[in-house]
Amino acid sequence: MLKLTGSRKSATRKITFALPSDHPAGKISVVGNFNDWTPGAAPLKKRSNGTISATVTVPSDYIVAFRYLGENGQWFDEQDADFIDAGASVILAPAK
Repeated sequence: MLKLTGSRKSATRKITFALPSDHPAGKISVVGNFNDWTPGAAPLKKRSNGTISATVTVPSDYIVAFRYLGENGQWFDEQDADFIDAGASVILAPAK
């Protein structure tokens, strides 16, 4: 699940990446062009409702490419992304 916050007037927007309570076991991080594809830079943290999530801030006109990285090198995509390209989930910049 993705949650995007920010307005068209804002220079930035926040993106919350969340996985449901039945997410794969172990540590998971969101890795993408916003953190130079660095594993562990944006770890998903457990919430009281059993989900896990992480929030990042990017420029409002930024096209985000990312994937989730689980333990043992398990990569997976976000089905709620605008589209899934070869090797990345993609969130487009909002229309102006």
